[in-house]
Amino acid sequence: MGTKTVNKLAVPGATLHYEVTGSGPVLLLIAGGGTDAGIFDGIVGRLAADYTVVAYDPRGCSRSPYDGAASDERVDQSAEDALAVIDAVGGSEPAYVFGSSSGAITGLELISRHPDRVRLLVAHEPPAVEVLPDAADHRAFFEQVYDTYQTDGVDAAEVLFSRGLGADQDEPPAPEDMLPEILEMFVRFQGNAANFYQHKLLPFTRYQPDLEALKAAAASVVPAAGADSMEYLPGRPIQQIAEDLGWPVVTFPGGHAGYLTHPEPFATLLARVLESE
Repeated sequence: MGTKTVNKLAVPGATLHYEVTGSGPVLLLIAGGGTDAGIFDGIVGRLAADYTVVAYDPRGCSRSPYDGAASDERVDQSAEDALAVIDAVGGSEPAYVFGSSSGAITGLELISRHPDRVRLLVAHEPPAVEVLPDAADHRAFFEQVYDTYQTDGVDAAEVLFSRGLGADQDEPPAPEDMLPEILEMFVRFQGNAANFYQHKLLPFTRYQPDLEALKAAAASVVPAAGADSMEYLPGRPIQQIAEDLGWPVVTFPGGHAGYLTHPEPFATLLARVLESE
């Protein structure tokens, strides 16, 4: 897979952990929710032959601590974090970007703010429900998840959240069946859950994409969704955005986390999409 180097980058209000593998044009992978760079380990090797693959823990997740007390996140700040990582690795060269879930929302904001810095954005299932005709229902659902977290804690919020997203379709294997490094990764994700529900869930799901900016950059945006999750909530907003941009949605293997559950075919398709730019 090539040598992975691990680095730290100070940004306003946090220190980001990022990992670089391979050589070639920069490909930034942006994790979503309470996950981190490790969620992409299965696809990095396939891509590192042709790209300098960069994955990072978003601020507040795992090895990217906030400088001070946690506070509610801002999508514009998240986009500036992504840009800072691109700058640190690739200098002024524009990068390829793959973002999933709230990481895809970060990607949409990044290309809206800095279209000259993104060669191609593959936006995989951003939960940007504000673009949907039934946005109010989804907003109420995410508020219910947030309230459940406040009153009943992480586990209750997780059950409600997974059901509402249709994410209980692809359950991870039982802990005793996991490789030690996979188990360690899931333990990290679990450690991020409280901060996700408290400080990330509502700011990201209330995000209003700048459709005019996205239309202006449409030639560099690839809408993407999982074959198994398109009909569920996470796959719907990108279909609406794709319609607005006049582009078809590229269907990837698996569901909302297809890169984790179907890494080989997922990486192969992602490489083909990037090459078509």
